[in-house]
Amino acid sequence: MTAIPDSHEDILGANGIAHVATIGPDGEPHSSPVWFDWDGEQLLFSQVTQRQKYQNLQRDPRVAVSILDPDNPYRNVEIRGTAEFEEDTDRSFVNSLAKKYMGEDSYDYDEPGDVRMIISVEPDHVTTFG
Repeated sequence: MTAIPDSHEDILGANGIAHVATIGPDGEPHSSPVWFDWDGEQLLFSQVTQRQKYQNLQRDPRVAVSILDPDNPYRNVEIRGTAEFEEDTDRSFVNSLAKKYMGEDSYDYDEPGDVRMIISVEPDHVTTFG
């Protein structure tokens, strides 16, 4: 694991948006914004199994994530690593993100039959700016 510099760890505790880049089925890049959490060692985000991002990570778990400081867009963290997967069976993780980002106790916007996963990324490479 590569450590996040103390000078930029505050970004991981803020309510910013992470941009997750994966590799698509034909080798093309795929990037999309997500809510995230940081547990002190891993970046975590939620995803349903039907989404392209999840399917890309199942095929190739290499991922790059960039996060801007919500108070200063010229300051950021990029984390590269390998995704790991765990089912969010009780929905506690996605509900914690709904609380963090929306102030709501639960995330009630999934479609019937959606399977919600927790994606964790341990930093192998970290780049900071600003």
